[in-house]
Amino acid sequence: MKSLILIGLLAAAPAAALPASSVLMSENAEERAFQERYGYADAVIAGDTVYLSGVVAGVAPGEATMVPAYERAFARLEKILIRASVTWADVVEITSFHTDVKTQLDAMATVKNRHIKAPFPAWTAIGVSRLLPDTGITEIKLIARKPPTAK
Repeated sequence: MKSLILIGLLAAAPAAALPASSVLMSENAEERAFQERYGYADAVIAGDTVYLSGVVAGVAPGEATMVPAYERAFARLEKILIRASVTWADVVEITSFHTDVKTQLDAMATVKNRHIKAPFPAWTAIGVSRLLPDTGITEIKLIARKPPTAK
């Protein structure tokens, strides 16, 4: 009987909460309210690994190319990396979700290559039918590793 009670208590125990310092919420009040509504963060730091949520690139009215959309997205990603105490050199994986991979890949690579130099991280580009918001063309998520600290 004791073992059944112990198993029941273990099954009911909540998962360990992440320390608040390891969860980076948006500094923008409107974006933070959206994150809180749907339950996600800009980034989560787990040990020496930093997981960034996807940032959506969208073309603004009047823009003739997709490059400014990617510049805005990469600027936002960079701000999150800095808040997490990592740099573009620490990025180990990029996953991008494109509404039209063939027409978007070159513009994204142009901007990406301004930020990321060799040795390059892993990169997977995936085609999707749509993104949120509806004006989104590509969503970009990153994983970075914190560099080892000097002893």
